[in-house]
Amino acid sequence: MSTNADHSEPTASTVRTLATELESLRERVDALEASLARKTDRIDRLESALERERATNERLEARVAELERTRPPLEARLDAHEKKLNANKDRIGELQARELEKGAHLLAANVDESELDVAGGRLERVSKDDGGQYFRLPDSDDPLERGGDVALAHGDLLPIQQLARMDDDGLRATTSSLPSRLAATLWKARTDPAVGDDPWQNGSKTVREYVTASDMKHWIRRQETGISDGYAKKLVSRTIDALLDLSKNRLAIERHRQRKNGLEYTERRVLLMADADLPGDRPSATERDGPETGDVDG
Repeated sequence: MSTNADHSEPTASTVRTLATELESLRERVDALEASLARKTDRIDRLESALERERATNERLEARVAELERTRPPLEARLDAHEKKLNANKDRIGELQARELEKGAHLLAANVDESELDVAGGRLERVSKDDGGQYFRLPDSDDPLERGGDVALAHGDLLPIQQLARMDDDGLRATTSSLPSRLAATLWKARTDPAVGDDPWQNGSKTVREYVTASDMKHWIRRQETGISDGYAKKLVSRTIDALLDLSKNRLAIERHRQRKNGLEYTERRVLLMADADLPGDRPSATERDGPETGDVDG
């Protein structure tokens, strides 16, 4: 009796292989179904978030529409306020101009110099005994004598004194030259304790105060952080030139020979002489703390 190979029973190994493949397919299907469930949950969450965003957008659109409807009346009110403010500003400017033409001295903080139309077209800034800054027409006396006597008119000051009275913003707006700004700040450091960093030293009977080139270099590096030692040396020379120019040569320069660490060298010094003619300046060197220095020659 013969047998047919095509109808033979599968072997045990074939059954095990098919069972393994079937189990793998089942695990794969389970993983896909779990992934699909997670994606379905995520889609549901995103759709919910989208609905919330749509609702928010609708509320915002309604608010924008409401604001668009109210904008014209609001703009009209703002325009009316602006016109009123401008009208009041014009009235105040006119009143101030009339008072100035009558000889009044007005506090500088209350005056917009550029907006006033006065006779002669020029105002003069003056300092008074009370320490305040005032505007007046040139050479006019205040009939009310407010603030005391005029100490000095701004125009009578040396350029270095005018710059030294400005704050940092005003200084930068007035000059783009770094050496000029450094010169003004260095000058201000002489008499204004608020500056805090004062490299000036007491002089002798003929020299009120002086500052050495080396002290000036270190001072410049403290003022302008991040600059190199070499650039600071260049700025020293340029700042000295600016000091001489802006003070109209009220300062003097000397080369002083001295020894340090056994070596002899010559160093420049900027001198403010005791007899220097400085408009409105009150000598302060004698009021500085510490003894006089006798090694500075006039």
